[in-house]
Amino acid sequence: MTKTPTRIPTNLRTLLILEAFGTSDRAMSATEINTHIGLPKQTVHRLCNMLAEEGFLTRETDSKRFRPARRLRAMGAGLLHTSRSHIPRHQVLMEVAAQVRETVNFVVPGETGMNYVDRVETDWAFRIQLPVGSSVPFHCTASGKTFMASLDPGARKSFVRALTLKAWTSQTHVDANALLAELATVAEQGYALDDEEFMEGMVAIAVPVLDDQGRFAAALAFHGPSQRMTIEQAFERRNVLLEGAKKLTEAVYS
Repeated sequence: MTKTPTRIPTNLRTLLILEAFGTSDRAMSATEINTHIGLPKQTVHRLCNMLAEEGFLTRETDSKRFRPARRLRAMGAGLLHTSRSHIPRHQVLMEVAAQVRETVNFVVPGETGMNYVDRVETDWAFRIQLPVGSSVPFHCTASGKTFMASLDPGARKSFVRALTLKAWTSQTHVDANALLAELATVAEQGYALDDEEFMEGMVAIAVPVLDDQGRFAAALAFHGPSQRMTIEQAFERRNVLLEGAKKLTEAVYS
């Protein structure tokens, strides 16, 4: 049984109940739902009744069990439809990974850093683990520099001035002017490098993925241990990334 804190907002409790139905292949009673999420039985029963009144669940005839109703089925179908873009995106990442033979990442900007939302791992046993869901700094990663370089010069300057330029390694840019000078170069050349700036022993390269309006949507990047790949070797494979980014724009954002 999953142990769930009872002191969580009602809306999150409701989502946990909906998630339980999304992972089950049969109707469930409040007691059975409780074994999945660990909330008090009376709370689960009350929320299930509320969801039934709103059309998300329905109670089986002559039974204490609930099953998904029209609104929940429509929600699931909608989520499946919107997630279809993940399929061509992941296919492109697999194609890029097969050529560069290093871990390839699809990274988007978040509030506190760049967020990894999709990836294809290298088949090397020796690899650097930055799983999906990881958040990395803007100022010392190839993907972060690619994003910042996409901003117009005024916005870029303001953005950098607002950052805390923490030294993650001896290679990290901790001077705002030096970072801005590099970002101007990145904007001109169309790719960014991370030469052990975020993590000692790791090098990376990233390029921007643009939407159909030519705006920054994400970064396509790959990284590897410096023991196996030099920054020069990463640079030599930049065209693979650039071609992959072009395919992503056409497949996902057009």
